[in-house]
This record gives sequence, C-alpha cells and structure tokens, in this order.
Amino acid sequence: MKATRTLAAVVAASALLGGCASQSSQPSYANDGYRSGYDNTAATGYGTIESIQVTTADGRTSGAGAIVGGLVGALAGNQVGSGGGRTAATVAGGVAGAAIGNRVEANRSGEGQQAYAVNVRLDNGEYRTIVQDNVYDLRVGNRVRIVDGRVYRY
Repeated sequence: MKATRTLAAVVAASALLGGCASQSSQPSYANDGYRSGYDNTAATGYGTIESIQVTTADGRTSGAGAIVGGLVGALAGNQVGSGGGRTAATVAGGVAGAAIGNRVEANRSGEGQQAYAVNVRLDNGEYRTIVQDNVYDLRVGNRVRIVDGRVYRY
C-alpha cells in the first residue's frame, strides 16, 4: 500500500515537472524594425541582407529528460531509509533526478551552440529574420532568396 502511494507521488511529481518544460519552438528577439519571432518555415522570396547577428541556440527541451530523470531519481531515493524518511528521500530523489534529466536533455539538444540571425529586407519592403546554423558565403548587402526558411545568395 505504501509503495503504491510512493509511486503515485513520483508519477505526480514527474508530471508536474514535465509540464514546466517549454513547448515553444520559436525564439523571440527584439530587433528594431524586424519581425519578432522567427518564421523559418515560410518560403518568401527575394531581398537584401541588412545585418547578420551571432546568437546562441536556446536548447529547448521536450520534458522527456525530466520525466525519465524523475522516475530514476525516485526509484533510487525509495531505496534509502524507512517510514517517513523513505518518502522524503523518494520525493527528493524524484526532484533531483528530474532537474538532472532536464539538464542532460538540454545539453544534448544543442543549448548554447552558435547560430546566426540573418536580417533581410525583402523586395516588397517587409523585414524578415531567419535563424540558421551557418552563413557560409552570406555578407551584408548581398542579394538573397529565402527558400523554406533558409537564406541563399542570389
């Protein structure tokens, strides 16, 4: 009976911690005159590069690392002590495991890796900011085309 309550507490804690994970895949930066929130999916057309900024990737997580880490931590914590101490150790293990699991998932998803925000003024006067992992031959002033969320020299 006690094991059932402990397992229920672990599952509830994991669900709560998993719900804290960010679900947004669109980073947002404030660039004067440029769209906030990148639209890397739209095929848009032709324009001129106005600026290129170096930025870092967000490394957003899905929450799976927190859930798995929470379960493993809770199982490890459940092996410690007896009575009320065991329950406290199970909860503490679940919380610590969730935090560690979330951090591991963020590290694997590329948090902190270099990315480039390419600000383009389109021929129709609209501004677009496209984030991509490289800018091989792109320079400020180049005529470019945007295809499927990537900037290419034209």
